[in-house]
Amino acid sequence: MSKITTELLLERAVPRSTRLRKIETLNLSKLQLKTGDLDPRLFSRLRHLQKLDLSDNLLDKFPNSLTLPDLRVLNCNNNKLEDVTALKQFPLLEELTYENNAYLTLNDDYKVIFLLQNLRLLNGKDITKLANHVRRVNSRKLTSKVTAHWEKFFRDQLPEKHTAEQVKSIKKKFLKSVQTNVVYGPSSLSEFTRWRVKMIAEEFLAQSLGLELNSDTEPEEKTDENEEESTESPREAAEDVAQVVHIYDPLVTVTPSKRKRNHSKSSPGNKRSKTKANTEEEAAEDVSAEPLHFLQCHSKGNSREDFKTQLWSCVFEPVLDSGARKDPIVSSSRTVATCGGESVCLIDCETGTVLKKYKVATEEFFSVAWTTLTMVTSDSRKKAHNILAAAGRRGIVKLIHVAADFCYGEIKAHKKPIATVCFSPTQETHLFTASYDKRIALWDIGIPDCDYNFKASQLLVLETASIPLRIALVPTCPEQYLLAGCEDGCFAWNIKLDKGQKSRPFEAIFQFPDEESVTTSHRVDGLAFLNDDVVVSKSSKPGCIYLWSWSRSFDAKGKGCQRTMSAVILAELEWSMTDMSYLTLSTCPAKEYVFCGDEEGSVWMYNLSSYTTAWGSAKGKRSERRISPSQV
Repeated sequence: MSKITTELLLERAVPRSTRLRKIETLNLSKLQLKTGDLDPRLFSRLRHLQKLDLSDNLLDKFPNSLTLPDLRVLNCNNNKLEDVTALKQFPLLEELTYENNAYLTLNDDYKVIFLLQNLRLLNGKDITKLANHVRRVNSRKLTSKVTAHWEKFFRDQLPEKHTAEQVKSIKKKFLKSVQTNVVYGPSSLSEFTRWRVKMIAEEFLAQSLGLELNSDTEPEEKTDENEEESTESPREAAEDVAQVVHIYDPLVTVTPSKRKRNHSKSSPGNKRSKTKANTEEEAAEDVSAEPLHFLQCHSKGNSREDFKTQLWSCVFEPVLDSGARKDPIVSSSRTVATCGGESVCLIDCETGTVLKKYKVATEEFFSVAWTTLTMVTSDSRKKAHNILAAAGRRGIVKLIHVAADFCYGEIKAHKKPIATVCFSPTQETHLFTASYDKRIALWDIGIPDCDYNFKASQLLVLETASIPLRIALVPTCPEQYLLAGCEDGCFAWNIKLDKGQKSRPFEAIFQFPDEESVTTSHRVDGLAFLNDDVVVSKSSKPGCIYLWSWSRSFDAKGKGCQRTMSAVILAELEWSMTDMSYLTLSTCPAKEYVFCGDEEGSVWMYNLSSYTTAWGSAKGKRSERRISPSQV
């Protein structure tokens, strides 16, 4: 039986009323209401209701037919809302608040702004400027891109005389393709963009299918400063502005600029060629990057005088709706987690805004890592959420549900500091922790229930000869082999869980060229895979980063543990002559790039796309000369 009755509505009216149709203001907060309690037949009698408070309840969505034609103000704070599109049934809504709904994101802000044309205030913020961008600028540009996508890839596929089945088939293919390939704005808004693209594409097909399409699509516009500022969401605007104003140094976020367009085949008189040129990005172009924001967000007490606190890790958040997480580089967003000192920060790289900040007064964080867990909600529905693991000097792993802004648990993983952590790309609950106790542990962190109860268990312990600094799972067999760069060499372990041995010594140690000979004894403080086979590591000697072949270096058929193997070097990268340790090295497999910082605050970038094919051949020879950076 529903909790809401006619008597309750009359009693909770402000002021109390004797008839439902006379109620203009209604307070239904703190009643433990669920979606099923909102009876459309009863609510349809509230014909003149203008203000409704549903805060502090258990609503996960709105029924589609509440029929409140005069509703102007709605408060849904502190619920469990997962979707906002049903709010379009309240077209006169002017003020809306839904803060502290853990499952709602920036994408939902943009959806309601588009759907509710009269909306002025969202979560207490004036959205007039942002609304103009969302409803007009964004829609105009997406329409242009959708039209261009049809022109380029699908227009010629539809015969002049077509059947209904052919139209249905083309429509299905087009809708799938356009949502995948039409991109606009920051990746953090990819869900909203796909939602709008689908809507625009369906409208386009309804109006134009079977008719001659206009090929003169609107050229892409440059966003001026005012438009750029207007993309700030109400939620972002509420952040502490001082964190942005006072930001000057340690984290440098570099963002690839748009690649050059290929105009070689276009001519001034060919409108379709112009459209094609404006929508097609050249592959294999160098990525040009420049510093976009300088942030000093890890300083003690937010002091601009603190230049001693060091940044140790920087990892991009995976996109929740990107499907399989096989390539975390491609499926990453513009939101990045950083750690250093006593804090972990979440940063929007597009705006340079510190979105969230977590502090543990007695901790110094050294590493962060993301995973995506499918959690079960209180009403037994499954939903994917990003979880951030953070660890450091205390040897404890903190588990943070970012969307809920909640650190829901911790794992006391080691008695000494944790240098680095990483999640398995195939087993989302499997977390590796590498510690100063000369052990690498594999944990199953479990999946928290709707009350955040979880159970973590240790699955494996890998014994190292020295402190592990960087770890990487072998892409072709991430459930079988793990590679680690340590204080005294580069090691490999068999991590297959069907083996009975829970504590394992290393299986191989790799030799690298030294100044005059070869050596296994050197600090490897940079380690990453460029592709399925090519490993990038530093530093066996100053001024050099090695690229070497995993498959040709590691003898998987050999028997016994602690074998010495020679790294088959493919090339050397020219790098700084510094002897400073722990400068971060990373790769972008999708673009075949290597990045490495130096002691002066520069980022060395290497485009290796022209080398990898030769290295991949069985007889691939070592590059004779050191490869210079594409850009510093």
